[in-house]
Formats: sequence, C-alpha cells, structure tokens
Amino acid sequence: VQLQAFGGGSVQTEDSLRLSCGASGIILNNVAVGWFRQAPGKEREGIACISTGAFTSYRDSVKGRFTVSRDTAKAIVYLQMNNLKPEDTASYYCAVAGPGVWGLRRSRYYHWGQGTQVTVSS
Repeated sequence: VQLQAFGGGSVQTEDSLRLSCGASGIILNNVAVGWFRQAPGKEREGIACISTGAFTSYRDSVKGRFTVSRDTAKAIVYLQMNNLKPEDTASYYCAVAGPGVWGLRRSRYYHWGQGTQVTVSS
C-alpha cells in the first residue's frame, strides 16, 4: 500500500489550498481516511477524517475552515483548506485507518503517505 498526499504549497493568510490523497494497493473508498499535520518541533496531530460512510470529524482549530471529502469515482480523498492561517503551516499527511475504525487518533491509522508541505505567510 502506498499513499501520497499532494497539493501543498506556499500561500498567504486567508488563501485556500486543496490537498489530495491518492493510493495504490488499496481503494480509499473502502476505508476511513484521516488527515494529519506536523509542524516543526510539534507532535503530529489529526485534523480531519472521513469514514467509509462519509461521516466527518474535525479538530477544533480547523472547524469551519477545512472540509474533507471523497471523490468515489476517482477514489481520492480531498482536504479543502480555506482561510488559511500562519499556524496552519506544517507538513500534511493522509493515512488509512484500521478496519472498522476512524477518528482523529493517530493510533487508529496504520498506512501513512508521504507528506506535502503547506506554508502560510502573514
């Protein structure tokens, strides 16, 4: 299984970005997918996830600004990030959860993709 997050970049405060998570060796439609981020010197934190039934959950700091969604035709999971802030600067990762679980806890995820860097300047 290989996951890849892409779509990061350098933007200004209040700009938007859309991250994508693609996979080989697994069909993302069939698993819960989480988005995590890690800033330098900080722990990796869960920020958004989507269950197989399309239920979503968000970290408080991104609620109302970030939206996780699926394109089932393409088997891709997106993270739409609006109104970006400098504190959103981090490497962003997508991950696949174990069978029957989902949520923002890192321990529930066992396949991790390469990160994509998001840098937000004020």
